Amino acid sequence: MFAPSSRNSVSPVLLLALLGCVLCPPAQASKSSEDIRCKCICPPYRNISGHIYNKNVSQKDCNCLHVVEPMPVPGNDVEAYCLLCECKYEERSTTTIKVIIIIYLSVVGALLLYMAFLVLVDPLIRKPDPYTQPLHNEEDSEDTHSLAAVPALAGARANTVLERVEGAQQRWKRQVQEQRKTVFDRHKMLS
Repeated sequence: MFAPSSRNSVSPVLLLALLGCVLCPPAQASKSSEDIRCKCICPPYRNISGHIYNKNVSQKDCNCLHVVEPMPVPGNDVEAYCLLCECKYEERSTTTIKVIIIIYLSVVGALLLYMAFLVLVDPLIRKPDPYTQPLHNEEDSEDTHSLAAVPALAGARANTVLERVEGAQQRWKRQVQEQRKTVFDRHKMLS
């Protein structure tokens, strides 16, 4: 009954499966070095300025003695210096970050493609409408067509979304133009 489409459409399930295969890393016994770290923030101590130390160590080794290298104080002040340092074990999921960035870029890319489609293809799709009047010519708008006949004709042929939006935009422009004439030419306010 219907002719087969010449364009091959890719199902969303196939796209999600492909995205999952590309983004999911192979099974690993431990997390990668970018996903875990120990961060020690050490304030100023005597004549030594404050510093932040980062090192990839396990959670049990996340303390000043294992992370702060080289130790900026001599051996007898190490314990006092380490008591001032605050060490935190941090863990993040780079895979989740990658997925979120890819989704965000995909949405932005789809919107840009849609905008390009509207900018390039919309003028080719639009048909010149002999029933609407040019809005820049105010004198001709009262002489040629009545305002009641134009919306009826435009409403009868508005079958696509683009034509309906365009029709609504034209009605709005006519209303604004009529209000301008009423206020500026006739010097009376609309109720």
